[in-house]
Amino acid sequence: MRKLFGLVLICLWSSFASAQHRYILKVIDQESLKALPGASIHILELKNVGVTEQNGTWVFEDIPSGTFTFEVNFVGYESQKFKRTFPSTTQGETIALHPEEDEMETILIESTRSSRVISDIPTRVEVIAGEELAEKGNMKPGDIRMLLNESTGIQTQQTSATSYNSSIRIQGLDGKYTQLLRDGLPLYTGYSGGLSLMQIAPLDLAQVEVVKGSSSTLYGGGAIAGLVNLISKKPVQDGGIDVLINGTSALGLDASGFYSEKFGKLGSTFFGSYNKSSAYDPADIGLTAIPKFDRFTLNPKLFWNPNVRSELVLGVNWTKESRLGGNLDFIQGNKVTNPYFENNQTNRVSTQLTYKQDLEEGVRLSFKNSFNFFNREIAIPDFEFGGNQFSSFSEVHLSKFRDHSEWIGGINLWTENFRQNPGDSDQVLDYWLNTFGAFLQNLWNISPAWTLESGFRVDAQKDYGVFALPKVSLMVEPSELLTFRMGGGLGYKSPTVFTEETERLSFRNVRPIDPRRLEAERSAGANFDVNYRMAMGEELTLSTNVLFFYTRINNPLILDFDGSFYTYRQPEGQLQTQGMEVNLKWEYRDLKLFVGYTLADVSLRINQRKEVYPLVAKHRLNNVLMYEKHESFRVGFEAYYFSPQLLNDGATGQSYWILGLMTEKKLGGNFSIFLNFENFLDTRQTGFDTIFTGSISRPEFRDIYAPVDGFVINGGIKFHL
Repeated sequence: MRKLFGLVLICLWSSFASAQHRYILKVIDQESLKALPGASIHILELKNVGVTEQNGTWVFEDIPSGTFTFEVNFVGYESQKFKRTFPSTTQGETIALHPEEDEMETILIESTRSSRVISDIPTRVEVIAGEELAEKGNMKPGDIRMLLNESTGIQTQQTSATSYNSSIRIQGLDGKYTQLLRDGLPLYTGYSGGLSLMQIAPLDLAQVEVVKGSSSTLYGGGAIAGLVNLISKKPVQDGGIDVLINGTSALGLDASGFYSEKFGKLGSTFFGSYNKSSAYDPADIGLTAIPKFDRFTLNPKLFWNPNVRSELVLGVNWTKESRLGGNLDFIQGNKVTNPYFENNQTNRVSTQLTYKQDLEEGVRLSFKNSFNFFNREIAIPDFEFGGNQFSSFSEVHLSKFRDHSEWIGGINLWTENFRQNPGDSDQVLDYWLNTFGAFLQNLWNISPAWTLESGFRVDAQKDYGVFALPKVSLMVEPSELLTFRMGGGLGYKSPTVFTEETERLSFRNVRPIDPRRLEAERSAGANFDVNYRMAMGEELTLSTNVLFFYTRINNPLILDFDGSFYTYRQPEGQLQTQGMEVNLKWEYRDLKLFVGYTLADVSLRINQRKEVYPLVAKHRLNNVLMYEKHESFRVGFEAYYFSPQLLNDGATGQSYWILGLMTEKKLGGNFSIFLNFENFLDTRQTGFDTIFTGSISRPEFRDIYAPVDGFVINGGIKFHL
């Protein structure tokens, strides 16, 4: 009897076991055929969830008989659903996911001139594109200052209390150490760098690429802290017209339009904008926080593809602006005795020409050129300054792309010529600077996990000599989820009087640069960063990036005041920045959380004495919480923290928070409305500190380290025709 009972149990167990099935699923990239570790797999009816391992596979055990729906998800890829019936004739299969088009657009870059996507390049490049660019563009449609200032490791420094002028600081270094490019062309250098951030409307930008640290191999001197490359939109089939109209509670108006069309071998884009503001004084101190200004911008471009192997692009950019800040009553037309004012009249014209020709498979010849004219007239009480800058940039380079190696080599010529207006200022600041450069860069796949990028550049200048600039970067990918990048290089910056320090003075009583007394500043820098991405459950992912940086500038130029004049001198010593950046990104369904932290320890060491460098927030926090229903609406909350900063007068500014709220609602596929509340805590330097000493007629301005415009509401509409 016991034997019979045992036999029945064995049969029942065998029957139960036979009803439980094993299934192995492997997830790969449809284009590269690489495994995708971290992809989530959900059996909907069973509420069973798995996450693929390093080889892209996951094994489901004990699946009962029946028909079930599988859903596969991975960040940056289109989800895929399918049904399987068990028992099945196979115990496993491979599923290929297709990359999402929107996600792929954000990782194709131009600054490194490589044929590879951003994830395969050893040089660390940060990209602001797609929805992130659109969100920031909604909040400040008239310029790119906020777009850059809200990025980890970047700070925009306001250099004028009344004109609102600002410059870029990367990792705590002055704006003069950062190159600002437009489509790879240096349009904003020297005197023409003045007001540049305030005169670039972002509607026609496809993306903004940021390279931190020395970037001198491809772009020459001036990129000690890094570079910012503004990439314009290109024509697309049935592109149409995009229009943005925005108004602000700070009495501002922005109207921008962008046209794009491609027809056969020809294509064209046209961007136009009008930006204006009335004088605005939220602190009620009688001085403008935002000046009165009117600006027009036009930028037509023509694209021609004579055949599939060549492309020609021609463009012209024209910007004209009148900007008046200072005494509010005077600007509003009231009679004022001895008013203080700052009047800026600017006119900017630049051309862009690029030509690319594929000579054979994987070999491309490229030529680019720009001519730039910039005129700026500055007037303050009892002083005027102005002049014209003519500059040009020409380059030809040859690229050779192969599966495991890429070579880029070329030569370029960069000219700058400034001529001061006769009679303006007792000190004539004319200069002429020509730079001839040659460069060679190689990218080599040592193995599937190791990629090496190396480069060497030689620049020659008549006044400052020859500069040899090596650079090397290494990328190691132990897995698809983990990436290490490390690199370093040398850089230099030729002396110029047109810096954010002299900008604060309106170039008054500034002595010209004497090449016989001063040398170019030279730098050495290195960085190391770690990227890690993991899936935590069905739909929750975490992306982490930690960057460690170090840059040293030998014998930096120091601006001294002797009681009458400001003169640049060059004592022996070092300007040094070191620190770290941390970026965390959580994504769960329609919810995204971004957290960024910057530690920037910047010091000046002169005569064996170490001093904290002014106007640098040692600690910064960037926090953004975004909820977004695709093609429907988005709402986001922002919180930014700045730690105390040392000021040039020896005082220490207070720490502060800036909070903001952004909203956008799409009404159909081609129309949306947006409303934003920027700095709704009304954080202003004039609320907890002063911005000037003396009288309102003869103010002595202090450093601007916090916002002066306070709480601002802006809103508008966007539509596509």
